[in-house]
Amino acid sequence: MAPRVPDGGPGRRRPGLFVVALAIAALATPAAAQVAATVDYLERIDTDGDGRASLGEYQAWMSYAFDAMDADGDGVLTAAEQPGSRRGKPITRAAHLARLTDRFNRQDLNRDGFLDARELAAPPQ
Repeated sequence: MAPRVPDGGPGRRRPGLFVVALAIAALATPAAAQVAATVDYLERIDTDGDGRASLGEYQAWMSYAFDAMDADGDGVLTAAEQPGSRRGKPITRAAHLARLTDRFNRQDLNRDGFLDARELAAPPQ
């Protein structure tokens, strides 16, 4: 049986400083990792190295899955090329790019035509 600790109640131990520090570190780590990951993500999207993502860079990066699924390279994802139930409507590359443009514009909070790391990490408005 654990010794009684003042203010800890019968049989309860208060966490030590090390345990509290670990808990704080665990809470802080995901946020820090997200920021680092977003910066890394931006660096991959930003092909011209200006520290921000243009619409064209964003569309090029976000189209990797479309391009991989378009098995015949015709610019249209047929139901058979889409994951899942194979009952989806065909998706043209133009429709896909229009969807990406809309998402980009909703994320571009300062309306400067580019996404910085903060805007890229935020969900579309």
